[in-house]
Amino acid sequence: MSLLDVPARLPVKDEVQPLLICGRPVAGDGPVLDVVNPANGSLIGRVATSSAAQVRETIAKAESALRETAWRHRPPHERARFLSRTADEIERQADHLAELQMLENGKTRKESRAQAMMAAGIFRYYAAVCECSEDAMPPARGDYFTMTVHEPVGVVAALTPWNSPLTMGAQKIAPALAAGNAVVLKAAETTSFVSLALGQCAVTAGVPEGLVSVIAGRVDTAVALVEDPGIGLISFTGGTSTGQSIARGASARLVPMILELGGKSPHIVFADSDLEAAAKSVASGIFGGTGQSCVAGSRLFVQRAVADRFRELLISAAMAMRVGPPTDPDSVLGPLASFAHRDRVEGFVKRGVDAGGEILLGGKRPEGDAFAEGAYYLPTIIGGIENSSPIAQEEIFGPVLCFMLFDEEEDLIAAANDSVFGLAAGIWTNDYRRAWRVARALEAGTVWINTYKQLSIAAPFGGYKLSGLGREKGLQGMRAYQQAKSLYWAI
Repeated sequence: MSLLDVPARLPVKDEVQPLLICGRPVAGDGPVLDVVNPANGSLIGRVATSSAAQVRETIAKAESALRETAWRHRPPHERARFLSRTADEIERQADHLAELQMLENGKTRKESRAQAMMAAGIFRYYAAVCECSEDAMPPARGDYFTMTVHEPVGVVAALTPWNSPLTMGAQKIAPALAAGNAVVLKAAETTSFVSLALGQCAVTAGVPEGLVSVIAGRVDTAVALVEDPGIGLISFTGGTSTGQSIARGASARLVPMILELGGKSPHIVFADSDLEAAAKSVASGIFGGTGQSCVAGSRLFVQRAVADRFRELLISAAMAMRVGPPTDPDSVLGPLASFAHRDRVEGFVKRGVDAGGEILLGGKRPEGDAFAEGAYYLPTIIGGIENSSPIAQEEIFGPVLCFMLFDEEEDLIAAANDSVFGLAAGIWTNDYRRAWRVARALEAGTVWINTYKQLSIAAPFGGYKLSGLGREKGLQGMRAYQQAKSLYWAI
């Protein structure tokens, strides 16, 4: 079976999907992965994986391709043309890509298609950034002039998560190619099909052979990738503990890293805010995507004076978000991405209740035949807990919201910042002075004011503290895949 021959074909259960190595379909030499549909527990298909030896061979081929294609030396407008063509191909394949993502991780078809179009927009944006970015001429301090130029790092190891493989894959492949590099992307185990299809879009668009590879596998495959001496930079999105492990391994070789890790984002509602709008935003901010988002607003802080009224509005907004099969256009929440992950989420909720928490909404699986075979879990709100409790401190990565109260702004800021994470935060208030004060005081890489989860590929994104290192998106997102060099010219 050739990826080139069947770009819009869904997985076939009795076939093993090949890998995409240096632009070509190649059989893997590792154990085969079974990929399961979390909506009904059925087998989607089987995917090949790579051994450590095959990973090393892939990286060596990518290094050769960089030399032979002279990709780094091509004028920016030429590289931009390939990125733009890739965006066109992703748009052409949007329905197919959305179907694959929906089957693999349970996101609704509507959300998955929106993410496919976002992936196309990411490639189109970096086509523009590639062509229009400028180097600099810093002021000299003598009879010479200086230039700062930016050069690619070589072969990039990209590791993507299972929750949003389309956007996360595009967010790594596009800027890395724009910067003049080759990319070897390691797909998450449960979303290999859609990641392979995304890589194939770049190949079909004509990106020179050897510059894009997509491999699959478990932990040993990832370790072989990030520890290979041929890797010039590691870009990882995923859990904090895994990111820390990668950082420890890479530190010995001083390999640059971009790490976008976990979050436990505070969502803050002051008494003077538009409570109805805030309730809808808080609900979508945690329950959208079934809570499987690094920026999910999972810690809610409500000013005590409006807590009762806001609780009513929030529960009403959450109950209006329909849980159902991801194929149903009316579904807002599909299943969790796997049965094992649902077990993990249920464990967190149980421990929260055992510690004195009160279930205000949900806290269980939905009932009915439509949900019996899938990894479904209801939107859940837990009250009666302190910010110091484990359920309020640890990332659950599911549809679970901690409902907490505050009185004064100073105490609120201290509680919101009392976390090892610092990825995002939300503020609801009609006082722009307060919004400015609180936004500047919060230890988070992104702060939303009277909105939530509004994202732009043009704005840098990343976290404070254990939420990561470096920034993706924006011009910085391309520069992160380059290294600066200063040139001094005597006059």
